[in-house]
Amino acid sequence: MSDTDDLTLDEIRALLAPILPRHAAFDGWRPQAVAMAAQEQGIDGDVAQLAFADGAVGMIDAWFASIDAAMLDALPAEQLSALSIRRRIIALVEARLDLLAPDREALRRALAVLAMPNNVVHAGKLGWRAADAMWRAAGDTATDLNHYTKRMTLSAVYASTLLVFVNDDSDDHADSRAFLARRVEDVMRFEKAKAKFRNAGGGERLSLARFVGRLRYPAI
Repeated sequence: MSDTDDLTLDEIRALLAPILPRHAAFDGWRPQAVAMAAQEQGIDGDVAQLAFADGAVGMIDAWFASIDAAMLDALPAEQLSALSIRRRIIALVEARLDLLAPDREALRRALAVLAMPNNVVHAGKLGWRAADAMWRAAGDTATDLNHYTKRMTLSAVYASTLLVFVNDDSDDHADSRAFLARRVEDVMRFEKAKAKFRNAGGGERLSLARFVGRLRYPAI
């Protein structure tokens, strides 16, 4: 009996998730990529297909979940605690970029899948999940409106950085890192502006929508 015979579907999904992108880069986010990853790990192909019965979006979801976990392994809490909040967020996003770098073609294909109209809601959930993981790792404990605005702005920063990253051929993705630093600086300025608005008694709701739009579509 193989060591993999007793795995649950969720365990199979988690086992194959980090391997899927290397095959999706060639075969797309399709059953063929699942079959190749399953063969690589000695998993029954039919069982592997059951683990990814939710198709391309489910495969991408599982891969991104594995990136969430690997990011936390790469930057433990004791390492982050020595950094400022700004540097923590930058370090966490950069860790994700480093983890995604070997599979940029798979990422490009994944973003194309998630951009399809019927997948936009799920794409938003994945962006929120990534932002939530990063803020929690950074030590955020906000439970009021800040909990939501921080995740909204960071998910916009992350999404726009990925769009730069998939086409970035600069050394060590320097252009993506510079873009990220500028966007995070925008967020920090916004957080300061929010504090001023709160002290002055209002205006936050209107400025939030405008600010998030600028993060997603920065001026050229």
